[in-house]
Amino acid sequence: MKDLIFKNGKLHPYFVVVVLIGAGLMIISNMYSTGNDDYINTLNDEPDVAAFGQKSTPTTMADYEDHYENQLREILEEAVGISDVSVMINLDATETKIHEFNMKQQTQNTDETDSQNGKRKVKDVSNDKQVVIIRVGDKEMPVVVKTEKPVVRGVIIVAKGADNIQVKQWIVEAVTRVLNVPAHKVSVLPKK
Repeated sequence: MKDLIFKNGKLHPYFVVVVLIGAGLMIISNMYSTGNDDYINTLNDEPDVAAFGQKSTPTTMADYEDHYENQLREILEEAVGISDVSVMINLDATETKIHEFNMKQQTQNTDETDSQNGKRKVKDVSNDKQVVIIRVGDKEMPVVVKTEKPVVRGVIIVAKGADNIQVKQWIVEAVTRVLNVPAHKVSVLPKK
């Protein structure tokens, strides 16, 4: 065995060539192997997990409401004079995705004259609007330009300290600013 690897105290040139060919074949086979495709596909099928310990994005209406309620409760309980907060938020719908469209408009103007010299102008406008689709792997997906958060219909907050007019005003101001909802859709009640 030693004679196959070493010749006259040096590495045998054929041994070096065989090792290099073997390493090259292993690298090429890894580049073209399909064994990792199943693993990659399972990674693509898993839901996205937010980085830095952030919670994942809500998907259903109840998830959005819970998400908003928890965030609002946590921040209000940090304020001076407010404690033991209960929050209920009513949303209009889930988030809205705005898609990119290919739009084509054609206009055709026609001037007609009948046998009694009556003139008529006809304008024909046709619009063609199609969602832009991209291919990601073997899936086709629409291009999303932006995602709009759900619209808040109303908010009820019950908290200790809300019987103080100044605290109540702070709560209403915080909610109207953070949720972009008018003050008449926010109800703040003192907790017993």
